[in-house]
Amino acid sequence: MAINRSQLAKELEPGLHALFGMEYGTYQREYEQIFEMDSSEKAFEEEVALSAFGAAPEKGEGAAVSYDTAQEFFTARYVHKTYALAYSITEEAMDDNLYDSLSKRYTKALARSHAHTRNQTGANVLNNGHSGSYTGGDGVALFSAAHPLVSGANQSNTVSADLSETALENAVIAIADWKDNRGLPINIQAKKLVIPTQNMFTAERILNSELRVGTADNDTNAMRNMGMFSEGVHVNHFLTDPDSWYLITDAPRGMIHFERKPMTTQMEPEFETGNYRFKASCRYSFGWSDWRGAFGSAGA
Repeated sequence: MAINRSQLAKELEPGLHALFGMEYGTYQREYEQIFEMDSSEKAFEEEVALSAFGAAPEKGEGAAVSYDTAQEFFTARYVHKTYALAYSITEEAMDDNLYDSLSKRYTKALARSHAHTRNQTGANVLNNGHSGSYTGGDGVALFSAAHPLVSGANQSNTVSADLSETALENAVIAIADWKDNRGLPINIQAKKLVIPTQNMFTAERILNSELRVGTADNDTNAMRNMGMFSEGVHVNHFLTDPDSWYLITDAPRGMIHFERKPMTTQMEPEFETGNYRFKASCRYSFGWSDWRGAFGSAGA
């Protein structure tokens, strides 16, 4: 249904002092604090996890060398989805508007709607990260205590604990103990903490106090002094669990955002009605290839 003059009555009358309700500040590109950005020119993208070699064994004198095998382990697939929104305005409403360009104002509103959708879609990778209905290439949820290795062992990138000094320390230790797909230790560091708004004051006290929080002991704040989380703390306003928290690591090809088509706008008149139609659309995908790109907790 087209936006008509009855819906814009005050904008058609002299004496209107101001228009408001569409110029609020927005949270732009918060997903960039979680995902590595990439581009795509295909309908979907696939990334394959490789399993290399195990530890080199000792070779006895005169004995034959041992052989090992490398293999593909699992495949992560990114299927790009299209997001689009449009509106239509009658010819008469366009002609009689006295105060502003209707198309300019509402096209900005389309961009705002798309910004919200992309932020929410990206955050939903974390919001759904503990659900078995949203699995990655290895067959389990993003945050799981049972990520499989080629050896048959499992690894964990989750804990059931509210945000606290102890919980963060345990998470950092767990990340430092991660192994590759053949069980060899790997050097991965947590680089940033991502939290919902409800945790921002707790995070500030934990990470920026000179001494430990919540204790009468005169102990140093180890995480602050050791410079943990080199890229700081980021509040994400699209996280839905108030006591959740997440660590984003420097693991290569962890959390990935593919952009297939950037946002484009189109405008065309309808010959029969004279109405003007405006559309904005884009195409992208969010996901993860290596689960080691994040550590997450849904709280206690």
